[in-house]
Amino acid sequence: MNGDALLIWGLALLGIAAILLFVEVFVPSGGLIAAMSGVSALTGVVLLWMHDTTWGIIGLLAVLILGPTAIYWFFKMMPHTPMGRALLGGRPEEEIEALEMAEHEHRIRRKSLVGRTGVALMDMHPVGDIEVDGETYEALAEHAWIDAGTPIVVTRADGLEIKVRPAKG
Repeated sequence: MNGDALLIWGLALLGIAAILLFVEVFVPSGGLIAAMSGVSALTGVVLLWMHDTTWGIIGLLAVLILGPTAIYWFFKMMPHTPMGRALLGGRPEEEIEALEMAEHEHRIRRKSLVGRTGVALMDMHPVGDIEVDGETYEALAEHAWIDAGTPIVVTRADGLEIKVRPAKG
């Protein structure tokens, strides 16, 4: 092979390596396409080196600098692509926002129970079901056992825990 052919093939293989690395972002191959990209880049650098030492150094530096940069952007972009979300198990941002909003509303609803009265639906030894404003919740008796049918007052509601005690009077 003459010198110009080595240069053309070396540059072409470096270009193919870049394209293959880009394709790897969108096509799941278990790393096969990335491996082919690496082989193509290595072969391209060898051919450039055979053409001329200067071209070999330029090709090597391009692979050593642009390769890790491309891999960095690959991992940066991956979670934002449909294929990346499918592989990584991520959810779309709209769904995450909706879940966060529902969780926030649930917490506010729970906190609004504090101070409300209801009735113990079952014997609470110390955990049992209560009814407040027509809705049933699982609650924890704060100090003692509470018998079924006893009026209760909600004293605390954070997270998943609701604490109650018998209502006075």
